[in-house]
Amino acid sequence: MKLIIQIPCFNEEETILETLHSLPTKIKGIKKIEILIIDDGSEDKTSKLAEEFGVHHIVSISRNKGLANAYMKGIDACLKAGADIIVNTDADNQYNALDIEKIVRPIIHKKADFVVGARPISEIKHFSFLKKKLQKIGSWVVRYVSDTNVEDAPSGFRAISRETAIRLSVFSEYTYTLETIIQAGQSGMTVLSIPIRVNGQTRPSKLIKSLPSYIQKSIGSILKIFMIYRPLKSFFLISLIPFSIGIILCLRWIILFYLEDASRSHVPNLILAAILLIIGFQTLLFGFFGELLSINRKIIEENRVRIRSAELNNNISHKN
Repeated sequence: MKLIIQIPCFNEEETILETLHSLPTKIKGIKKIEILIIDDGSEDKTSKLAEEFGVHHIVSISRNKGLANAYMKGIDACLKAGADIIVNTDADNQYNALDIEKIVRPIIHKKADFVVGARPISEIKHFSFLKKKLQKIGSWVVRYVSDTNVEDAPSGFRAISRETAIRLSVFSEYTYTLETIIQAGQSGMTVLSIPIRVNGQTRPSKLIKSLPSYIQKSIGSILKIFMIYRPLKSFFLISLIPFSIGIILCLRWIILFYLEDASRSHVPNLILAAILLIIGFQTLLFGFFGELLSINRKIIEENRVRIRSAELNNNISHKN
């Protein structure tokens, strides 16, 4: 069984060697461990240092395109290199590399398809109170949408089987963490959450440039997840806003009709109520259309998986 540890990097010359040195070289049940670096347009010596260290694979991206793109480029390269299990970790060495064995163990024993390392969020000192709350809210949303028990959905410390990797696709340009868990859960895969340890902070997060930006992107990601994977429920909840206001205005007009003998001054309120009810109904229709598109998306994903599996099998056959 072959394990490839992939590390997305962007200008990580100060921490990459420390991260590489911490990686395990032997794990029981794994015959071969390889390291793959995804250099996401770094302008420093990240790739050079990794090459001098002796990593097995380096994927170079000409310019920085973001973490989600780098993650999927790495997954694709790992699959082509024949990985049976893929572990993703960060280049800043925030995750304790000794716990890699913990997250691959369930996959080795066929007890899980996807394992996410759960950080002790409440104990991490450099996380602000607001960030901790947002992490918990985001994880709750992912658990709800994906029907999994993942405690730390934004965690980048994770292990996946080859079959799971083939099925993954990411639409977000910001991050891959939430979406991939939802895809795995929606596809009926076994997703486990395992407590892990973390190291001290080595540098500020490059993904979170400012707290307002992080809040905005987190909320945007959560809303997008609901829209894509729970379209009917999402649009139903949205439609409740105009529906509720429209019904309240209608009831108000009915009451005033009997009390004031249908005064003309209240007719605009009735017109507004009718408009809001129509908007609510149309929004609900979008939900039904979204549900139909969701079914179509699942069919397309199944076809994509079959094609991808055939391509990878052919690639491996040619190498042999």
